[in-house]
Amino acid sequence: MNVAQEELQRNEGGEVGLVSAQDFHFSEPFEFESGQTIPEFDLRYETYGRLDSSRSNVIVISHALTGDHHCAGFYSLKDSKAGWWNSMIGPGKPIDTSRFFVICINCIGGCQGSTGPKSVDPKTGEPYNLAFPFVTIRDMVRSQKILLDHLEIESVYAVVGGSMGGMQVLQWAIEYPSYVKRIIPMATTWRQNAQALAFDEVGRQAIMQDPDWKEGNYESDQGPNVGLSIARMMAHITYLSDKGMDKKFGRKRKASDTPNFSFDIDFEIESYLRHQGKSFTNRFDANTYLYFTRALGYFDLEASYGSLDAAFEKVEARVLVVGFTSDWLFPPQQNREIVLAMLRQGINASYVQIDMDLGHDSFLVEAPELFQLVRDFLG
Repeated sequence: MNVAQEELQRNEGGEVGLVSAQDFHFSEPFEFESGQTIPEFDLRYETYGRLDSSRSNVIVISHALTGDHHCAGFYSLKDSKAGWWNSMIGPGKPIDTSRFFVICINCIGGCQGSTGPKSVDPKTGEPYNLAFPFVTIRDMVRSQKILLDHLEIESVYAVVGGSMGGMQVLQWAIEYPSYVKRIIPMATTWRQNAQALAFDEVGRQAIMQDPDWKEGNYESDQGPNVGLSIARMMAHITYLSDKGMDKKFGRKRKASDTPNFSFDIDFEIESYLRHQGKSFTNRFDANTYLYFTRALGYFDLEASYGSLDAAFEKVEARVLVVGFTSDWLFPPQQNREIVLAMLRQGINASYVQIDMDLGHDSFLVEAPELFQLVRDFLG
């Protein structure tokens, strides 16, 4: 019995089961916040559950930097891996698909079916590559709203997401205040600090200094895999925590208790990071990584609206912001600042800080306290 079959059997009645992606094509021009325009775009998405008669039971899941639209279920019984938030989404789970119609959309600029740098420009017949417009968090949300309008969804019960997904969640509430009823941004920020900006720049330089990057004009099967792998390894360290890594790996060696006196893999943490880097190159596009990390850096609610308070002055949604004690990429204080600014605007907003050792990625793991918070807030 494989992983998918075991999971479906173990959680009988609690899984969304087998799923498939759908594609939406928008055949009109789309203008990005930069002022650049593309003549059309596609968005790939998945849905779970059913729309109720009022079409008001919709929950939008916003994915993080290296995530995608596949957040729950399996593509086949031979699947070895469920969607990235499968523990959170399903019948009877915190985001309950027996109650809600859940949709997750691969962001514009992405590389998993939505239009992005490696998509073909219909004007030239060639991939956009670096001719693709710069993407912002607001562009992601505006393009997704076009899809929801196409689906005739007149309001959203909640928008939920972490990290870059949390930025999108905030933008949804700001951009469409009467449309969104609840939001749950997790492990996020209203703008990156200098350290986070610095980590993203190191990742971009690792890619752009790889000879196979070729100014972004690489073939899809001949990209800057070394640079992208290094970027992923470095970024993945920021998603974890010192305590979490020490607990999981410590100084355990891969083969023996003595040094191998070489630059090959010696410690288990080295093996883990190299595996993360290599597997990432098989599923992600280097140019998309460049564009999405730039989108993270350009997200600054104070700069965009004059102040953080002004950014939230029209928000109507109920808000639950969740921070994690061991998150040093988007620290708890940055999450707390969001709620404090909202409270000054009279918004019904709450902040909860969860003590976990798993760092920035804490929102992705199965955690009873987090699950109960989400369940109660949506209840």
